[in-house]
Amino acid sequence: MVIVGGGVVGAACAYYAARAGLAVTVVERGAVAGGTTGAGEGNLLVSDKEPGPELDLAVFSSARWAELAAEDGLGAAFEYEPKGGLVVAESEKGIAGLAALAELQRAAGVDAVAVPAAELPGYEPHLARDLAGGMFYPQDAQVQPMLAAAHLLRASGAEVRTGVTVTGMLRSGDRVTGVRTDRGDLAAGAVVNAAGTWGGEVAALAGVTVPVLPRRGFILVTEPLPPLIRHKVYAAEYVANVASDDEGLESSAVVEGTPAGTILIGASRERVGFDRTLSMAALRRLAAQAIRLFPVLGDATAIRAYCGFRPYCPDHLPVIGPDPRAEGLLHACGHEGAGIGLAAATGHLLAQSLTGARPDLDLAPFRPDRFPEQP
Repeated sequence: MVIVGGGVVGAACAYYAARAGLAVTVVERGAVAGGTTGAGEGNLLVSDKEPGPELDLAVFSSARWAELAAEDGLGAAFEYEPKGGLVVAESEKGIAGLAALAELQRAAGVDAVAVPAAELPGYEPHLARDLAGGMFYPQDAQVQPMLAAAHLLRASGAEVRTGVTVTGMLRSGDRVTGVRTDRGDLAAGAVVNAAGTWGGEVAALAGVTVPVLPRRGFILVTEPLPPLIRHKVYAAEYVANVASDDEGLESSAVVEGTPAGTILIGASRERVGFDRTLSMAALRRLAAQAIRLFPVLGDATAIRAYCGFRPYCPDHLPVIGPDPRAEGLLHACGHEGAGIGLAAATGHLLAQSLTGARPDLDLAPFRPDRFPEQP
């Protein structure tokens, strides 16, 4: 089989497919993790998802990531940190919203612990003291996304070809039998579209529509600091921003430390195509929101900022599974800002589909042909 895309989703697909006994070749037009994966924070979250198919996928994926981390030192290799997530609110109305969401999430297997305002310093000593309270999610975790992609590919034993651009699909009748590239043709029993934000372009090469669109986001990175932040911490507004369809700039504080001592500050969202122009307005807003949660960061120096493009679909669900419009083609793309967290489940479920096993989760909500065809 051929997997198009060397980000974390493609790497997870390669890992699980190889473990199922399939011969795997991964083609990537840039470098491994050179697209959206390399611009991510590495979040493995259940806390930010409303009940439904994506939350079910996230809970399943959380367990798969924990399994991967326990295998032969992989967790240490890609900096797996099961540190939990703390969602905080500034008002009693915000707390009520968190409580209502958590009650629904618990029915899907999520562990959520209410944290009164007086107990917040026990979780995060440097948090602002005027917050109304929060919700703690022990299942939230973090990885270093580029390391995760690289080590999953290495562990898979797959042949990885970088600097190779897919230019078309090979066909035998209506069946996809491989890919055409700028370095020659590659025959395959199946082709997996794991091209992330560019998944729609790869789908179009097979004559099918998968409406994956880019949503730009920025991340600020501080200088290395003494340990300040114990968990992934974000404002309650983040959940609404994730589900929003607005085109304009939206941002809400997301703050977390790394093993290197740097602190990552997000998260912004805006629909501007593939425009990589640095937005000082977005960066200033992110900095101000982070300082609102953690006043101590007002004295920190930001050493760099970077942007990436979340691959989102109009219904905010990923595209996972075989495409009935093009036999031999499967998709694993459109995960928006949750691709790293959902990668393990995606790879696991796709490998089951490829080998004829019944997937552990129903893939119907993620089917590739659920969208109206373009005229």
